[in-house]
Amino acid sequence: MTASATMPAPLSTTARSLAPDLARGIMLLGIALAHAPQFLLDWTRGSAVLNTIAHFFTTLVTDNQARGMFVFLFGYGLGQLARRQYARGAEWPSVRALLRRRSVWLIVIGLAHAVVLVPFDVIAVYGVTMLSLAFLVRARDAVLWRLGLLTLIPGALFLTWQSVQVYTTAAEGSPFTIAKYMEPTFVEHLLTNAIAWPGRTLVSILFAIPGMAWGLLAARKKILDEPGQHVALLKRIALLCVGAAVVGRLPAAFLAVGTWTDVATPVVWVTYAAHSFTGYIGGIGAAAAIGLAAVRIGQNHGRLTTALAALGQRSMTFYLAQSVVWVALFYPFTLGLRDDLSFAAGLAIAVVMWAASIPVAVWMQRKGYRGPFEALVRRMSYR
Repeated sequence: MTASATMPAPLSTTARSLAPDLARGIMLLGIALAHAPQFLLDWTRGSAVLNTIAHFFTTLVTDNQARGMFVFLFGYGLGQLARRQYARGAEWPSVRALLRRRSVWLIVIGLAHAVVLVPFDVIAVYGVTMLSLAFLVRARDAVLWRLGLLTLIPGALFLTWQSVQVYTTAAEGSPFTIAKYMEPTFVEHLLTNAIAWPGRTLVSILFAIPGMAWGLLAARKKILDEPGQHVALLKRIALLCVGAAVVGRLPAAFLAVGTWTDVATPVVWVTYAAHSFTGYIGGIGAAAAIGLAAVRIGQNHGRLTTALAALGQRSMTFYLAQSVVWVALFYPFTLGLRDDLSFAAGLAIAVVMWAASIPVAVWMQRKGYRGPFEALVRRMSYR
């Protein structure tokens, strides 16, 4: 019997665990807040007080930390998928075939996203990572731990270099953002993004591997699927990781807004290295905190919990929808607002965009609609 003939069907939305979906729904806000400043040319426009508060908040909470939560949840979802297939009687050849098909379609969607919309793509990165490292689904726990630690170093160091560039150019009045490199026409936009896509994707794999490895480990233990069975562990992870993130990222936040001045270059690098390294673990700590919240919520889901979970179940679709909004608002060949809005206004747009996506997700949930891109990937993966 062929692998495709024995492939179990995907899990229905009614059987999903709350904590991972709740985390994905909240994560979309973090991603929107982290991306918004990248579409602005001038971070000093508007109210200095509001901009300072907004810049401090993003540096402390979202920059290089929302990504950590994103990739951890990706690894967790991969582990869930594999575990459920094995539980339904699938063997490794059919699971591997499923992962390969899923990977290919993630790469296709991610490529289209990065070329047509914005270059901040993680979907193709997940696809390439899954395609090349699918064997990690069967790796021993020790291998996953070591791989995560080993790849954390180059990934965090690259993020450190990026952060130092942003800090230096922002201090000079011209922040290092994508807004500086937007093409004047849509055709040039497509060509530039297509040329840059392979390099960006390969470099970004470094950021995905630690979260993928540790997410796989967490999924094996069902830490977010059954958070009530792991309360003590979740408390330790949340306290230690979030605490370390606050301590490790506060200096960079003070540095970013100019509260801490006359800093030597080596100290700037050390400060942003701490910011990047603790951002990874802070994202994992945030996921653990949401797991604890899911325990407290229990089975009595209120409207907000149900709405955020509905959003999380369609995280790919609404992640792509965010990029549509960015293009429509900020690029020169659309509304071209990149030089018209303040840093704080950019964050306000991010919040409004995320909030507006929630009722849409609820409506889709009531109608029984999956996100169109989630449905596409499932349909092509399971044939």
